Amino acid sequence: MRIPRLLAAAVVSVAVTLAGSPLANAAAPAAFIEPSGTITISAASSLTDVLPVIAAAFTKRFPKVTVKFNFAGSSTLVEQLNAGAPVDVLATASELVMAKAVGAGSVTAPIPFAKNTMAIAMPTGNPANISALTDLAKPGVFVAVCDVAVPCGAAARDLFKNTNITVTPVTRELDVRMVLGKVIADEVDAGIVYVTDVKWAGSNITSVTIPGALNVITSYPVATAKATSNPVAAKAFVQYLRYSFSAQGILRAYGFMKP
Repeated sequence: MRIPRLLAAAVVSVAVTLAGSPLANAAAPAAFIEPSGTITISAASSLTDVLPVIAAAFTKRFPKVTVKFNFAGSSTLVEQLNAGAPVDVLATASELVMAKAVGAGSVTAPIPFAKNTMAIAMPTGNPANISALTDLAKPGVFVAVCDVAVPCGAAARDLFKNTNITVTPVTRELDVRMVLGKVIADEVDAGIVYVTDVKWAGSNITSVTIPGALNVITSYPVATAKATSNPVAAKAFVQYLRYSFSAQGILRAYGFMKP
């Protein structure tokens, strides 16, 4: 009979000790708040196809949330946000461009969620017989690129520098989908676009892969806007995009690389 009494005494002793310890006064974990309401996501044009698919999976997980999109060139999106546009989440095709939003105090703690790289897109049939980057420097070849202020334009500039060629584009567009549109419409002989755009365009274009030693890789960061009117849902989407197997799997299926 002595053992049960000793155990009882020990339990009482532990209880008294805990009652006087910091653990007894520790706050309980915060209750989970289910995201709801509407969020607006400003995203780079190269995400036009993949993000709505990810959003559909996200809203299946959180059915009380409605997701709206604003697609444009990354630089334009940052300018809009810094000027006070009602944005909840910002996703750009460049860390350098995102840094402008960070510097302006418009976003908090960006995190990378994907990478992309470049390719040469030509109209179906490849009428100018483009087979390498060096062909873009030939006289009479009409080339479309993004404006250098846009991530895809900066990437094109770096590609030409890596290849040590001089290319004089006939047009500089505000985003990569405008470049792709020029190619599909057969208005140019070639355009520098992302490999994900080539994958999306499919049989509407012909393409040339750029060797890895010459190619440029761009990182895609995402962040919650500081002025968001729905911080719970905005943060939930950012976390879902970066860390969920579903979102990352969809990105791989659309040709994006791991962050």
